[in-house]
Amino acid sequence: MSVMVARKKVVRKWEKLPGRNTFCCDGRIMMARQKGIFYLTLFLILGTCALFFAFECRYLAVQLSPAIPVFAAVLFLFAMATLLRTSFSDPGVIPRALPDEAAFIEMEIEATNGTVPQGQRPPPRIKNFQINNQIVKLKYCYTCKIFRPPRASHCSICDNCVERFDHHCPWVGNCVGKRNYRYFYLFILSLSLLTIYIFTFNIVYVALKSLKIGFLNTLKETPGTYPSPELSLTLLTVLEVLICFFTLWSVVGLTGFHTFLVALNQTTNEDIKGSWTGKNRVQNPYSHGNIVKNCCEVLCGPLPPSVLDRRGILQQEESTAPEESSCPRGTVQGSGGQAEAEQKDRSLPHPSASSTEVPTEKQQPSGELPIPPQDTGQAEH
Repeated sequence: MSVMVARKKVVRKWEKLPGRNTFCCDGRIMMARQKGIFYLTLFLILGTCALFFAFECRYLAVQLSPAIPVFAAVLFLFAMATLLRTSFSDPGVIPRALPDEAAFIEMEIEATNGTVPQGQRPPPRIKNFQINNQIVKLKYCYTCKIFRPPRASHCSICDNCVERFDHHCPWVGNCVGKRNYRYFYLFILSLSLLTIYIFTFNIVYVALKSLKIGFLNTLKETPGTYPSPELSLTLLTVLEVLICFFTLWSVVGLTGFHTFLVALNQTTNEDIKGSWTGKNRVQNPYSHGNIVKNCCEVLCGPLPPSVLDRRGILQQEESTAPEESSCPRGTVQGSGGQAEAEQKDRSLPHPSASSTEVPTEKQQPSGELPIPPQDTGQAEH
């Protein structure tokens, strides 16, 4: 006999969050949906470092110093740790307004702007906010139904408003904002040092080999550890040099650009829009006027907690699932047994109303008390 049993399913907030993000490990990991270039980043870093550790490091550790592979391993681990921390964390997404909050904000806007005549464009939804004796405009987000905080912007790829939005980086597969910018900066800085390190010691490796057996013989050298005799160790070294050479310009240039932004306490989004330079000629209200103070605030300041509460319990949904009961035949259990008993009761013959005597009570007139029955002399025990 099968019985329907109700079970409660726990629904966490990350399962119902709007936007175009993906979550893993029960909401602990948060990334953008477009992760193809992020996998390419992992492949380039892991592949280049694997070739360097497998071949050049062994030769250089014997010929020069055993500290060469140790320092390379430290740079590699630090770069990977900061990359994963940037990619898997919440960049500072701002929750969207609830329906009641959105309706209240709409009422405030209508009360402030008044009724707009038909056919005219409504005025821009902007609030003025003062920071360090300077007026900063807070813009209204029509998607999130909120007035964005200062320096926040809406990412069109992730479809979320991000606090202190810098840019969306496809190489890390996530937005770069207030909560992961320092890790992004440390990642590109450590990757620049790692690229320069591998590029330099690859050239040193080819130079040491060329001094011993000549440059042409170095190119023709084939170690016995390779499955194919045509594949030369030096050809792999040349491949590493080419990868590092083309990576060097982009990564080192990007590191220099973000070092400039950190020194000014400015974001990429503000630099592109020219918020504090160009025609506006408005002074940056977030800058302390000191490079050291700006760097300390951006890289060493307190990290704000996430306001999403991704793993918080949203509600509990009830789901029914059939279960087989082990009751013997003939016993009544639950609603199924009651149904069988009622069916058996209907099949039995019922006496008619004429064959049974139904005692009738004498109706008392209104206003009179009922007379108790006389005692028949039988005691009740």
